[in-house]
Amino acid sequence: MTTSKKHRCFCSEPMGDKLVYELPGIGPVLGGRLQNRGIIRARDVLGRFLVLNKDEWKFKNWLRDSCGANAKQQRDCYNYLREWTSNHL
Repeated sequence: MTTSKKHRCFCSEPMGDKLVYELPGIGPVLGGRLQNRGIIRARDVLGRFLVLNKDEWKFKNWLRDSCGANAKQQRDCYNYLREWTSNHL
């Protein structure tokens, strides 16, 4: 599996106050949809990931239902959050 530069950069640094559309797999369109639902920061998505106990199926379904993410976008975001939590928590 190859990762994008965005993924590698994100995994190597604290999440801080990054906006949701800065997450790998989430761009301006999906980010806008999430923001319309009150999910503004990347840490909000991380919180959902943790509430769902890092369950891949549940998280990907939540992302699809919340903003219409396709399978690749779901996978990119999930893989990033899984790696980020392994490195930082």
